[in-house]
Amino acid sequence: MNGSYSIRHVQQPTVHCRPHSRRAAMRLMHEHDVIAGAVATKAVAATFGALAGWLSPDRMKNGLTMDPGPGIERRTAMEQYIGLDVSMKDTAISIRQDGKRMWRGKCASDPQLLAAVIRKRAPYARRVVFETGPLSVWFYHALTAEGLPVICIDARHAKAALDMAANKTEANDADGLAHLAEVGFYREVRVKGFDSMLIRTLITARRQLLKMRLQISNQIRGLMKTFGLVVPKGAGSVFERNVHGLLQGEAKLARIVVPMLRAWSDIRYPIAELSKQPAAMAREDQHCRLLMSVPGVGTVTATAFAAAVEDPANFRNSRAVGAWVGLTPRRYQSGEVDNDGHISRRGDNQLRGLLYEAAAVILNRSTNTSTLRTGRWSSKNGSASNEPPWPWRASWQ
Repeated sequence: MNGSYSIRHVQQPTVHCRPHSRRAAMRLMHEHDVIAGAVATKAVAATFGALAGWLSPDRMKNGLTMDPGPGIERRTAMEQYIGLDVSMKDTAISIRQDGKRMWRGKCASDPQLLAAVIRKRAPYARRVVFETGPLSVWFYHALTAEGLPVICIDARHAKAALDMAANKTEANDADGLAHLAEVGFYREVRVKGFDSMLIRTLITARRQLLKMRLQISNQIRGLMKTFGLVVPKGAGSVFERNVHGLLQGEAKLARIVVPMLRAWSDIRYPIAELSKQPAAMAREDQHCRLLMSVPGVGTVTATAFAAAVEDPANFRNSRAVGAWVGLTPRRYQSGEVDNDGHISRRGDNQLRGLLYEAAAVILNRSTNTSTLRTGRWSSKNGSASNEPPWPWRASWQ
């Protein structure tokens, strides 16, 4: 039986199961919450007992059928709500039903193994909830492919509820997530596709290599400065020639600096290779080409923004994008106090940095005429002003 039944009256009852005795009928009524309204329990049991001989539809008598009738109201099947506390090695699982925990345990952090456990322990899963984290993209797409109703929720919102537990354990966190799934008190997070994550990974790898190159060059300058060798300004091959020129006659220092300079030089080639890929993507995408028409927006910023947004239909309006990236000011209001603070800095840190750099170029470095820099900006009361907005606003106009 896939659901429970509630009996209002027993005039021509409809039966969806075939008990073989009165005792079996009573046990079946108890298991499936059959409620006898104004009719006595014995009368209902007798009715079910009279139907005990119904082994197949061709043996039905007295005009009774298997079609739904007025005697029995069928409710939906029992629904289970699952919370997953994901870690790198194991995942804690908690399953709730009808406001109670019915099972909890642990499983290896593998989507296929988790899907098998959930199908076995919760065949009527309504929601499978877990928090955002390093494995959330993989888990979301893999469990969705397994046919499970997966929901990824914001970890900041879940933390407020999970902190109510007396002890911080993986099992308690899974219980808390399952409870949030059952009551529906959560905020679902849009999980990016693998194509968007590949672009993000590319930009992250390129940015890390650029950071490593800058750190090595600064380290070389600092080491040589100790011995009175000040490297002049310059980048690329100019920097390399300046270092080699200053190391002439400094054999002992050269044995330390030259290996670092060689490592610095080797990083330049993978950086150049990774930099070609966003440029190729931007040339093939009309949205990226449109974004690159804005002063200060290059191939990296355009591809990062397009990959993060994915589909414009994900946002109500353009202002929602600024809040999503964390470029809108925070607000604190309590009683007579109503203060606007700094930007929220929520969302994608990397994308926010790229957009801020683009806005700084528009306001400070760009000499081209642009409405983003010299246009008339509308204020809240509808009046116009020649004063340029803050950088975070300029990037979204």
